[in-house]
Amino acid sequence: MNQSLAIALALTAGYFLGSIPTAYLLGRLKEGIDIRTVGSRNMGAMNSFYRLGFFYGVIVLLVDMGKGAAAVWIARLLGTPDLIEMLSGTMAVVGHNWPVWLKFKGGKGGATAIGVIGFLMPWIFPIGLAIFALLLLITKVPTISYGLAMLSFPFIAWLIYHRPDYVIFAIALTLIPFISYVPRLFEMRRRAGSWKGVFARKSLKERI
Repeated sequence: MNQSLAIALALTAGYFLGSIPTAYLLGRLKEGIDIRTVGSRNMGAMNSFYRLGFFYGVIVLLVDMGKGAAAVWIARLLGTPDLIEMLSGTMAVVGHNWPVWLKFKGGKGGATAIGVIGFLMPWIFPIGLAIFALLLLITKVPTISYGLAMLSFPFIAWLIYHRPDYVIFAIALTLIPFISYVPRLFEMRRRAGSWKGVFARKSLKERI
């Protein structure tokens, strides 16, 4: 296959895979709601856990991660360079956050970014999960816990994979959900009354 065509296909496939609105579809099917209008108003796994239930939250999490991994996998099957694999994964996150099907109003991209980086660096799963579990015990806030766990990804790229390009990529890709989540953090701060109320809750069921 022509290299230019392979690159175009990989990037296009990445976007459209990422744009599959998993949480939105399950919200409509299960409860007839737009998941973007309830709870944290995010089209992601955590809002699905709280609003649709554990089972559906797991489905959203796995599918959204799978979208990112599949984007990189397709780029690899097409024989594109490493840079295009990373860009295809980035396009999956872009598709998740700004899906054409929903007037470009999607999620934050955290799970999809984890799927992308996890396909390239599988060690993020056991290490990231351990960090997430520890932080969750302390904060009782799943979203903040997994967000902080994602900060380990560039260090894993550096210390385990010894790939400067993966270090830069991990930083750049995780910035997308981090920046997307800033308005939500300040909303939580306003509702909790203090940053302590945001980062330390009494139980997992408590939600701001």
